[in-house]
Amino acid sequence: MKVSGTVRTLAERLGHEFRDPSLLLRALTHGSRGGGGDNQRLEFLGDRVLGLVMAEALLEADPEADEGRIAPRFNALVRRETCAEVAREVDLGAGLKLGRSEMIGGGRKKEALLADAMEAVIAAVYLDGGLEAARAMILRLWGGRIAAAPQDARDAKSALQEWAQGRGMEPPDYVLIGREGPDHQPRFVIEARLATGETERAEGATKRAAEHAAAAALLGRLEG
Repeated sequence: MKVSGTVRTLAERLGHEFRDPSLLLRALTHGSRGGGGDNQRLEFLGDRVLGLVMAEALLEADPEADEGRIAPRFNALVRRETCAEVAREVDLGAGLKLGRSEMIGGGRKKEALLADAMEAVIAAVYLDGGLEAARAMILRLWGGRIAAAPQDARDAKSALQEWAQGRGMEPPDYVLIGREGPDHQPRFVIEARLATGETERAEGATKRAAEHAAAAALLGRLEG
């Protein structure tokens, strides 16, 4: 099957040589393209493969941890924001096959589309090369995120709001301070602010990720 240079380059960045390139093409095809053959079924499968690999990796990394310690870290590693971050790092958006409406609407940069496509790509590698190939790619692309996943990966924004409301304060505000980097790999700087004047800034690949990071930084200072 003939594939574009963009898709071939993407396969190289993924680190997997496809025996059946049509699997990768399907993984990159959004439903807006029309004509059937989109990536929804692959996304469903890839989500399960990612979950299995991450669960195994976390249990192996911390043999003594109980479910209460593992679950928050697991959720942080498989959530949509993390999948989208990994997709941006390999420039997955450049290879997406989109319909005209999504093309015009900036679909290549949308977090949901990138996260879904990343899961679909995981399934494509699994179907093409088996679980070991999928595991190797996931562990390589997620890199240090597994070791760096916080022991307490609770929702920092919710925790900060609970902290504020428990003291009779208004919920915190999140202010966009700046945006840097190219379109395919942006970095957002967000400042979390409390009504009493305490603030902390953080950055992330998405506004939501930056908000959570800023909330975690502020909460850490307040509880430290």
